[in-house]
Amino acid sequence: MFELRYIPDVVTLELDVSKCNGCGTCVDVCPHAVFAIENGTAEIVDRNACMGCGACEMNCPTGAITAESGVGCAAAVIAGAVRGTEPVCDCGDGGDGGTASCCG
Repeated sequence: MFELRYIPDVVTLELDVSKCNGCGTCVDVCPHAVFAIENGTAEIVDRNACMGCGACEMNCPTGAITAESGVGCAAAVIAGAVRGTEPVCDCGDGGDGGTASCCG
């Protein structure tokens, strides 16, 4: 089966296992099965499958996960390539001058 992959080794995803309570929320919210629960705590099992949406970070009740949303976002990567800049999720207006995130 075809699986989506993003630019390898650009993900800023970090997991602080010492803060993890093993609740499994990251496993539940991640659309690309980046996480698994092993021995009572989360572990990153496929870092390069991360698309940088930030769902794991936004839903982690203990703050064990950090991820810079947009780094792996296809819209941000394409916009950065066209502009000749770093990937930036500024693809919406949202009343904030164009800085609303479309990626996370």
